[in-house]
Amino acid sequence: MTLEILIADRLTPLRHGFFTRRGGASSGVFAGLNCGLGSSDLSEIVSINRARVAEAIEVAPDHLITVHQVHSADVVRVTGAGGERPRADAMVSATPGLALAVLTADCQPVLFADHAAQVIGAAHAGWRGALNGVLEATIEAMEALGAERSAITAVIGPTISQAAYEVGPEFLDMFLADDPANSRFFANGADAHYHFDLPGYGLHRLRRAGIGHAEWTRHCTYGDPERFYSYRRSLHAGEADYGRLISVIRL
Repeated sequence: MTLEILIADRLTPLRHGFFTRRGGASSGVFAGLNCGLGSSDLSEIVSINRARVAEAIEVAPDHLITVHQVHSADVVRVTGAGGERPRADAMVSATPGLALAVLTADCQPVLFADHAAQVIGAAHAGWRGALNGVLEATIEAMEALGAERSAITAVIGPTISQAAYEVGPEFLDMFLADDPANSRFFANGADAHYHFDLPGYGLHRLRRAGIGHAEWTRHCTYGDPERFYSYRRSLHAGEADYGRLISVIRL
């Protein structure tokens, strides 16, 4: 099966893509394009999947750059291939030929570009990273490489939608403590629970930061098991592990 790659018009002509799970070599609960080095999938199969992604994005496999994601607001500047994967959740680069990639399975993959300045970024933004400022930190790191804030485009890829993201009252309290206006991102659920709008919150943080354009592809990871991996769906199904989707951008 060929790879399925979702693209955003506002990021073209830069090579980029939000890859679905279709077209990979993994099997079982990982069936498809599992690119998660931290999963319990066979490492050689994950390497095959990542090599297919690299080929699709037209870079050598070792130029497909990822970090050791830890739900932080930390950003690294990427200038070359090789070396250890740093603990961070976002990357920026102005170096041609390097592909920045983030892995997700419900969290937000966010790809950034300032076309005129030729500066790109990629961020893994779950609720914790978004709340702690990983999106704004990525924008600031891009500015340090010469990007103009008002010229930056950011696109949020497939992520869990509000209808599928049930949370408890303590989760709501954290967001209200940060900003009472965050109540707009919560809807009432059953049994004193709420439903959190993660992509809506991500868009709010991006737009408040003053970038030129922000959008969501409007794909829900939880609701489309044929195309997307989902941590929460695997948890509800009692599965032992789950695959990771990959989202990539390069100059």
